[in-house]
Amino acid sequence: MFIRFGYVSTAISLWEASPSRTMTFTRYRQLPKAERMEKLLTITRLNLESTERMIHYNLAHQLPLYRFSSSIVPLATHPEVRWDFVTPFVDEWRRIGNLAKAKGLRTSFHPNQYTLFTSTRPEVSDNAVIDMSYHYEMLEAMGLENDAVINIHIGGAYGNKPETLVRFHKNLQKLPLAIKHRMTLENDDKTYDAEETWRTCQKEEIPFVFDYHHHMANPCEMPLEELLPACFSTWKRIGMRPKIHLSSPKSESAYRAHADYVDVEFVKPLIKIVRELGEDVDFMIEAKRKDQAALALIENLSKIRGIKRITGGVLEC
Repeated sequence: MFIRFGYVSTAISLWEASPSRTMTFTRYRQLPKAERMEKLLTITRLNLESTERMIHYNLAHQLPLYRFSSSIVPLATHPEVRWDFVTPFVDEWRRIGNLAKAKGLRTSFHPNQYTLFTSTRPEVSDNAVIDMSYHYEMLEAMGLENDAVINIHIGGAYGNKPETLVRFHKNLQKLPLAIKHRMTLENDDKTYDAEETWRTCQKEEIPFVFDYHHHMANPCEMPLEELLPACFSTWKRIGMRPKIHLSSPKSESAYRAHADYVDVEFVKPLIKIVRELGEDVDFMIEAKRKDQAALALIENLSKIRGIKRITGGVLEC
């Protein structure tokens, strides 16, 4: 079986390559009206250029996974700004998507924690639809709407977890089906554990992105040997290999915070079970050092007996 690796958003090894340059709405309003659109276009152009650099970096290092930044387009969902960010950059969007598809790069988005379908306030779930639509529109612009996924968490419990889950399922009906079909759910480190998230995924027929660090901070009763096959089975509907998010604690006192790199000893129990299952899997590295952490982990895991590095970003177990 094979394990493939990737990282989140920014290859910090590259100089001045952030794909997440932004502008606040306050700054936007301070600009003369004639300059506002030009500023939005300039920032977006720079972010798209950085994103393309990131794709080339992945290909050069043979890293087959990449998570796009959610902040490529500044103020894309702000109610007083929302603007056409596709038409001015048709060629740039398509070039990035074509490159990813041609080289078999697996891509995704992960909207922020405010993209919620659990809130008691209808406007929050309405805004979640807007945000998910923004991410889907970027995928469409790149021609990746049938290849990539958009990952979110279930959200808060609001003092009554069973009632909140009912509300989640109800509010999720607001989401257009095309977008829901590219959606995944992830367990979190405080509220919804892996088993609860898996059951929610089953009900909605949504693939489950298992986060190992979150699971260790917020464990469930189901043993990992049973949980992982259950999680993996949720990916069959869309014909993609399972994905696991991987990081390790910064410290015992800051257990939920991500360390700069991934501690091999921390992930060895997971690696052992994954190898026993024998199913190909993808690891998205969420450590603070991003690409450097991914490459370091690949190197360290390749030193374990029975694990062989076959490309820059793929291990054979």
